[in-house]
Amino acid sequence: MAYETILVESDGPVTTITLNRPERLNACPPQMADEIRDALVDTSDTRCFLITGAGRAFCSGADLAARGERSVTGGRAAYDSLSRSYNPMMVHMAQSAVPIVAAVNGPAAGIGCSIALAADFVLAGRSAYFLQAFVNIGLVPDGGASWMLPRLVGKARATEMMMLGEKIGAEKAEQWGLIHKAVADEALLEEARALALRLATGPTLALARMRENIHRALETGYAAALHQEAVGQRCAGDSADALEGGMAFLQKRKPEFKGA
Repeated sequence: MAYETILVESDGPVTTITLNRPERLNACPPQMADEIRDALVDTSDTRCFLITGAGRAFCSGADLAARGERSVTGGRAAYDSLSRSYNPMMVHMAQSAVPIVAAVNGPAAGIGCSIALAADFVLAGRSAYFLQAFVNIGLVPDGGASWMLPRLVGKARATEMMMLGEKIGAEKAEQWGLIHKAVADEALLEEARALALRLATGPTLALARMRENIHRALETGYAAALHQEAVGQRCAGDSADALEGGMAFLQKRKPEFKGA
C-alpha cells in the first residue's frame, strides 16, 4: 500500500513505521493517523513493529494547521477527528497482535506522546522529551493520555504533566518509569532495532497474549486476571513455539521460535 505521510519498510520480521513529515516535525494530521492504523493492520509476516520519526522529531502533536483557522476553537472538528482517526489508531496499537517498539528521536508532544507511550517498549534519545501541551492552548489531553499517564507514573506526576504542560526529558521519563530506557541519541535506532528483532524472534503468540493480559489487567480484578492468564496459557500451550521452547529447554539449546 502507498502512503503519503509515513514510510513503511520491512526487514525480515520487523516492520518499521517512520512518521514522515519532517518539515512539520512530523505533526500528525488525521490522514497520518489513518495511515498508521492501516499499516498496523497489514501485518503479513511482521512479528514486531518499530515506530520512529523522520528528521529531528518523533511527532510534535496533531497538525492544528491542517484543521484550518478554527483548529483551536473548533471543538466539533476536534471531536470528529478524534472519533474517526486518532482514537481508532490508538485502539489498533493497543490491540496489535505483535509487539511495538517506539524509538523517540526528538519531541513527542500531544498525540505524538500518546503514540510513543502506547508502545510496549519506549526508547528515547537523551535529547528527546515528552510533552502534554494541551493546557497551553486551552485544550484537554487526548489520544488516551488521561488513561495511560496515571497508570504509568501515578496521579501526581500525571497531573503535573497534564496541568502544567512542561517538558519531561528522556532521562527523567526513564526515572519516572514513563519509558523503558533513555539512550545516547546516536545509539537510539541501533538499540531500538536490536530490541525489535529480539521480540520478533520470540514466541509471537505468547507475546500477543501477554499484551492482551497486561491491558485487561489494568481494568479488571485479581480473579479475572487469573482467569485470563489461564485462557492465555491454554492458547499458548498448544502452539508450535511452546513445543519448541520445551524441547529446547530439555535439550539445553536456544529455542528457534517461528511465531506459530
